[in-house]
Amino acid sequence: MSNTKTNSNGLSLKNRIAYAGTDAAGNLLYCTLTSFINFYHTDVFGLSIGTAAIIALFVRILNTATVPLWGLAIDKTRSVYGKSRPWFARLAIPFGVFMCLTFFTPHLSGNSRVAYAAFTYLTASILYTGISTPITAILPNLSNESYERTKLNSFRMIGGNIGYFVTATFTLTLVSVLGRGNRQQGFSLTVLLYTAISVCMFFYAFRNTREVNAKTAKSLPIRDSFKALRSNWPWVIVVLGSAFYWLGNSTRTSSLIYYSRYYLENENYVSILNALVLTQMIGVAAIPFLARRLSKTCIMILGFFIAAVGQISLGIAGRNFTVIVIAWVITSIGTGIAVSMPFAMLSDTVDYGEYKNGVRASGFLTAVGSAVGLQVGTGLGDFVPLKLMQHFGYVANQKQSATALAAMKTGFSYLPAAFFIIGAVIMIFYYRFEKNESVVLEELVNRREKITDTDNRHRNTVHKNRLVQEV
Repeated sequence: MSNTKTNSNGLSLKNRIAYAGTDAAGNLLYCTLTSFINFYHTDVFGLSIGTAAIIALFVRILNTATVPLWGLAIDKTRSVYGKSRPWFARLAIPFGVFMCLTFFTPHLSGNSRVAYAAFTYLTASILYTGISTPITAILPNLSNESYERTKLNSFRMIGGNIGYFVTATFTLTLVSVLGRGNRQQGFSLTVLLYTAISVCMFFYAFRNTREVNAKTAKSLPIRDSFKALRSNWPWVIVVLGSAFYWLGNSTRTSSLIYYSRYYLENENYVSILNALVLTQMIGVAAIPFLARRLSKTCIMILGFFIAAVGQISLGIAGRNFTVIVIAWVITSIGTGIAVSMPFAMLSDTVDYGEYKNGVRASGFLTAVGSAVGLQVGTGLGDFVPLKLMQHFGYVANQKQSATALAAMKTGFSYLPAAFFIIGAVIMIFYYRFEKNESVVLEELVNRREKITDTDNRHRNTVHKNRLVQEV
């Protein structure tokens, strides 16, 4: 552990940076995957847009099915390093290897080429789910202090945004420089570079994080993990809201490169706009101030509303790049708020699961909840705009028809706005739980005190019996 100044839980700045590094490392690779895989498959790897769309949906459906398995694996893990932390070391290298293979172009043709693309993309996605699930699940076990957890989550969000900023801003430039005009070589070398950095960061996080309950944590039976979901309607609402956030965000980000290259006729705009996504941090930084006056429900709805306004403005902007930049920043501020809130809300649903069912499955509920929303949303967010473009006549590496350009514009602007609005409507129903949250917490405290008193009486009785026997 670090010898720098720590708080009462032993967390130093080094520990917090290590935790931030997990999301930075994950986003460095995963955002490369989500932002460029469709373009890579259609315009570099050589698949038809229809095939690429089917692969995207196929991968997300299968990957979503693995999400509960990763959550269960964490709750079943017993290690001196904790439940979540060991997975950073176990999966870092396999995840990096399959990311490299996903952006490698072998000399294959026909069905073999399609099978290779699907298999590598699927395996890389499953491994990312495996390594990202403990990033969320470890948070309740890094500290027992609520305020410290809030700070850790802020560090994580900053790290994640830095990882996304790097890949979103520099990927196409690195592809051009390293590939020297050969996009296939450029993507392979760029992802190899990102992989080397990411693997090192995951091992740094493994070495410099610590789970405070590592020695006392018990393996939770599989039946109990699923039992925590029973009648847990706040969890369902958060997952649905999160899914529509990722659906809107993935639709706009996966459409960006097509929109810039063909509609705006300037591929360099991709790096400029992606760099401006870092303005999400304005939204993230605003959350503590908003929380003083607004409920979590209202804050997330506000984030959705701001994002929707920005997206509608993008559609109105046409080809005026100055207006596009302003609208893009507005959306990014809104998404910064909307993407952050589900993590705090999922932690609250753990309390409700314990209140309703008597089971506290923090790893399962938080990890599975965040991963399901992400996988379902990004899967459909990749599939929908590709199918829309296919329907209206998109052809890779050629001048596009007016209908194809209109489809790109819709996928880039208005469609994400609609998804954000739907997400806001869904979150309205979460307020019913939030207004009664204090009652839930008070009841849990009373239950735990009763359990503690019962345990103490039992230990005292056992101790007295032993003394009698000794006498």
